[in-house]
Amino acid sequence: MAQQGVLLDQDQFCCSVCLDLLKEPVAIPCGHSYCRICIEGCWDQDVLKGVYSCPQCTETFTPRPNLRKNNMLAELVEKLKKTGLQTAPPPALCCKALMSCLVCLASYCETHLQPHYESPAFKKHKLVKATAQLQEKICSHHDKLLEVYCRTDQQCICYQCVMDEHKGHDTVSAAAERTEKQRQLGMSQQKVQQRFQEREKELKELQQAVESFKRSAQAAVEDSDQIFTELIRSIERRSSEVKELIRAQEKAQVSQAEGLLEQLKQEIAELRKRSTELEQLSHTEDHIHFLQSYKSLSSISVPSDLPSTVVRPLQHFGDVSKTVSELREKLEDFLKGEWTKISTTVNILDVVLPPEPKTREQLLQYSCQLTLDPNTAQTHLSLSEGNRKMTNTDQVQPYPDHPDRITYYRQVLCREGLSGRCYWEVEWSGDVYTAVSYKDIIMLVLSKAELVKL
Repeated sequence: MAQQGVLLDQDQFCCSVCLDLLKEPVAIPCGHSYCRICIEGCWDQDVLKGVYSCPQCTETFTPRPNLRKNNMLAELVEKLKKTGLQTAPPPALCCKALMSCLVCLASYCETHLQPHYESPAFKKHKLVKATAQLQEKICSHHDKLLEVYCRTDQQCICYQCVMDEHKGHDTVSAAAERTEKQRQLGMSQQKVQQRFQEREKELKELQQAVESFKRSAQAAVEDSDQIFTELIRSIERRSSEVKELIRAQEKAQVSQAEGLLEQLKQEIAELRKRSTELEQLSHTEDHIHFLQSYKSLSSISVPSDLPSTVVRPLQHFGDVSKTVSELREKLEDFLKGEWTKISTTVNILDVVLPPEPKTREQLLQYSCQLTLDPNTAQTHLSLSEGNRKMTNTDQVQPYPDHPDRITYYRQVLCREGLSGRCYWEVEWSGDVYTAVSYKDIIMLVLSKAELVKL
């Protein structure tokens, strides 16, 4: 029996907030006692309101009361801990909170909830399903349960607010507004679900497009590698053929020249010998010997079957080097032109269409620097500032002849070609027309000019 009495006293010394034995118990003006940390935690939530209430009786206080330790209650709790808890059986673990009291602002398990069902003191307490946001369900002005929704101010209010601050506003019960908002939520969910499905479809399509793009890029890389390898081999083969051609010509001409050299050497030797004999004969004093020797020497004819050797002016293979160099320049020019086509073809490929630019800042990312082509400028157009400014003048400009020059209309084309998305800005004064055209416009303009002349 003594133990039962102690146990009963133990329940009376529990904090109604944490439902545990009081820790540093303090009393508030209405007479209820709480753990210091529990009541301070409750009142800290009411700082903005400036009105503080008792969690049990809901009596309000202004300003915030000063808390003083209840020494007598603290001694009883300590004595209870030393005596009562030694003989009392260990308490069972508390179960999960089942309901929350909007008056006590606390949540209780099934066991600790029984006083709210059995005791008349808790008869007016409002119970709801267990929630951690109890303070959010209480009106900050009247400390009453939020049960009404004000559509005018778009907020939850209590019945006292309906009569005071929100008098005359469009108000409905929280349940009715929940039904309407639930309907709107359903529509929003439907839109979100539809958008979700659309995005999922776009995601799959984009993933497939990326994979296809990667495969296509890899195939293009392999094809270009093969083509350029074949092109390099073709150039190397032509290089070898040119080398062989040069060496063959060198061998043939040197061999022919060396044969002539040998014949010339032999003829020179014979002529030198004859010259020596004739020189000696010319100095002999013996007339008979002279006459006899002259007959034999003069009868020996000088070789005349060899044709005269005509040596060309200095010949070398510089012209061949020049021709090969010209081939290189033509090939580089051709590759440069083809590279522009290749680059354009590659750059226009994309997986996702870029967003359409709308502002000048967005357009500037596509800006390009254009210069005027002096080879196309009509002779009454003067170019300046690095061929970026054109002036219409009556004075004929000393431009050289060029097949691309526009001779009739006062027009000029830009040197750079355009591809993809481009942006440029033009400043002008007077009557000026700007246009975008194909390069073939030159031929069209020239043809019209010829017709005008006719």
